[in-house]
Amino acid sequence: MRARKHLGQHFLADGNVIRKIIDAIAPRAGQHFVEIGPGRGAITLPLLAAGVRLDVIEIDRDLARDLPALVNSPDCTVHCENALRFDFRRLAAGGERLRLAANLPYNISTPLLFHLLGQGPLFSDLHVMLQKEVGERMTAPPGGKTYGRLTIAIALRCAVERLFVIQPGSFRPPPKVDSVFLRLNPHPVPLADARTLTVADRLVTQAFTMRRKRLSNGLRGLLTPEEIRSAGLDDGARPEELPPAAWLRLATVNPALANDATALSE
Repeated sequence: MRARKHLGQHFLADGNVIRKIIDAIAPRAGQHFVEIGPGRGAITLPLLAAGVRLDVIEIDRDLARDLPALVNSPDCTVHCENALRFDFRRLAAGGERLRLAANLPYNISTPLLFHLLGQGPLFSDLHVMLQKEVGERMTAPPGGKTYGRLTIAIALRCAVERLFVIQPGSFRPPPKVDSVFLRLNPHPVPLADARTLTVADRLVTQAFTMRRKRLSNGLRGLLTPEEIRSAGLDDGARPEELPPAAWLRLATVNPALANDATALSE
């Protein structure tokens, strides 16, 4: 089957890399996994061989049609759906936590990550393969060009571990860039409640639309300079200079923003 460019398909075909991925994931019999983008089953088959229960999300109708016969397992359920619109919570029964393995299409990796983060404390861990450049943004320190909204949103919810780089030649067809395999572990104790995280996201989103401007300008209409200083921060600082924890402090200084976040969630 040909890879479909508009779906960002690059099929993993390197047996050594597949073994490294499975070793890093360390699946155990009886665990409930979700896989996004199973493709031709490169990761699907060894996961099932480990004895897991597996739900796979595949947008390509032809691949989704062929997967049941390929895997030939009652422990695998195929969902021919768009992962960007999929409610993963419907897969977890009775508060069950899921494990996720995903080869994220390069063209939707960032919005898909935000969608996964928005599913709440659903996943015990997430193993994702994506474009190296996106991985660098996810692990960037404050102050650099790659540090931004994605970095902060991830850091407020997960610890990120870069596992290894995957070269283009490991895929068919090969992409034009390197890939990276990451592990995301949600914080065992949330850094803030959902409402505070929502406010922090709103502040970060607005501020980073003008990342080179002072906070007092970038957050105009949301926080005053006095409120920024009340969080122990310099209102003349630039958004890219603030570590993730600083955004949580900013998220608590204006009760009206918290009330707005509550209204949006109801």
